[in-house]
Amino acid sequence: MRFPMPAGKQKIIQEEWERRLHEVQVSKYDLNRLVMDYLVIEGYKTAAEEFSREAGMESPVDFESIESRMNIREALQRGDVSDAITRVNDLNPEILDTNPALYFRLQQQKLIEFIRQGNIPEALRFAQEELAPRGEESPEFLAELERTMALLAFEFSPLTPPAISELLSPVQRMKTAGEVNSAILESLSQGKEAKLVGLLKLRQWGENLLGERAEFPKMLANIIPRLGGHGRSTNRNAYSYE
Repeated sequence: MRFPMPAGKQKIIQEEWERRLHEVQVSKYDLNRLVMDYLVIEGYKTAAEEFSREAGMESPVDFESIESRMNIREALQRGDVSDAITRVNDLNPEILDTNPALYFRLQQQKLIEFIRQGNIPEALRFAQEELAPRGEESPEFLAELERTMALLAFEFSPLTPPAISELLSPVQRMKTAGEVNSAILESLSQGKEAKLVGLLKLRQWGENLLGERAEFPKMLANIIPRLGGHGRSTNRNAYSYE
């Protein structure tokens, strides 16, 4: 159901909107930088190398560091926390030495993996020797340790509260991997998030602000350029009035 526009609210037709968009000049160099930044941050090493050659651009980081980040992420996503920690230390030992919160997250993930495997004796030993002392140092760490140990009380029951059962979900592994990836990027003086993602958020904010004063064709949220394939959407119905 569509409601009438408030009095005085301007309506911009699609042809006019597209004309205004085309008037905005963006240099090829800036576009190439956005693409390179996205490929580097998201870990597409091969694509970044190919794009670097095609566009004649230097990567802001060593390509081998991209592969190292992806190996660490893959280790965490398959539950091999020990391998991930070893790889992080090989890349830069200061990352974990100077970030106790991140190191705790990794140790917490290791405890979760012991519980997932049903290795309860090792889980109890590891919690007591490695995590309990850290819990005494920080209320936040203690709360997370208690939440993790609660998994033992429910024993994979369907009645387990979501705040506890989510620790065993693939999302938890991805969350931990994301935190590690961000820390590595920060150590390399790189942004934690691809600039393109930030621009999309800024665009959404701008659309919301303009929507208070005018009705205009809004770009559909699922129309995203296929940067990995160096292509773009050919859907001409990429706009809608809401």
